[in-house]
Amino acid sequence: MKREKKSDALQILISDTNDLGTDKRVLKTAQTLAQAGYDITLIGRYITGRELPKVTYTLKIFKMWFNSGFKFYAEFNIRLFFYLLLKKATIFWANDLDTLPANFLASRIRRKKIVYDSHELFTEVPELVSHPHVQKIWTTIERFILPKLKHSITVCDSISDYYYRKYGVRMYVVRNVPECNMPTKTSEIPFVSQKKIILYQGALNVGRGIEQIIDAMPYIDHAVFVIIGTGTIDTELKTKVNTMKLTDKVLFTGRIPYAELTAYTRQASVGISAEQNTGLSYYYALPNKLFDYIQADVPVLVSDLPEMRQIIETYRVGELIESFNPKQLARQIVRMLDDKYTAKYTENMVIAKQTLCWEKESRIILDMLNI
Repeated sequence: MKREKKSDALQILISDTNDLGTDKRVLKTAQTLAQAGYDITLIGRYITGRELPKVTYTLKIFKMWFNSGFKFYAEFNIRLFFYLLLKKATIFWANDLDTLPANFLASRIRRKKIVYDSHELFTEVPELVSHPHVQKIWTTIERFILPKLKHSITVCDSISDYYYRKYGVRMYVVRNVPECNMPTKTSEIPFVSQKKIILYQGALNVGRGIEQIIDAMPYIDHAVFVIIGTGTIDTELKTKVNTMKLTDKVLFTGRIPYAELTAYTRQASVGISAEQNTGLSYYYALPNKLFDYIQADVPVLVSDLPEMRQIIETYRVGELIESFNPKQLARQIVRMLDDKYTAKYTENMVIAKQTLCWEKESRIILDMLNI
């Protein structure tokens, strides 16, 4: 039931370490709660040069001295803790494990309700798996706090089941799906006219399978691999493309503003989500780009991992990658570039789009808060 916005409206303080200009899940959650009548303050950081979102609620921006590593997380949580101590609030809302220490401690001191929204299996991301000492610290924090929480959310059934087995905690599942029928600006991807588009959109990080698609491109004609986004391996990917002399077949657009992104997505013939099994976080991955492709009527080609396999088997909107061997992968992509071949998948998008949308998924959040 929608709440009236009054001076005594329940006040929710939402915190997030990601760039507030790009974290779509957090922005959608905050907007859903604001539309339901809650008084929302979204707390986070802004990376210079990126567009801040236009929102109907309050933004609190931390200008950070440090932007990565231990010093960043320590600075953010200390500043967040003191902000939460002083700000009027009814509910503290922590996004991911890296905001949980400050939220948990402040909630205990002030005796406030806390909600934890885990966007991934944080302690099992490749960046932590490769640094076991750092991983141990975050795992200790998780083990201490998570079993004490009554209201927790995550992004897929597999992660929810994992936490239940590990801590006896049953988390609500709210998938990171896009809004239905999002308005978009008219945009065209430059330099790719008359060519089919193989699309990857999202973070350019280790384990996303981007390198494997690049390796397949020498065997694919009359198509271009468009990579939208930025991340930790931008330079390595561009060097790889230059070394392989594939600059005419692989295009990097950089980050695209959220309002324009769907227009780019709709121009693709195949949407790629090729996460590698580099740890439990990716093994259980259910990337938001998969749902973005579906909402844009783009057939998908995804890794054969549990959560993505379930989407393919349930909705029949694309295929599982048969092999990462460059020639075999290229043959499968070429097959999917044929509109006649993928027509069966496009037809199935109608039902998938109606089900896999934020307007339906977000009801779980509102129901949880009413308990």
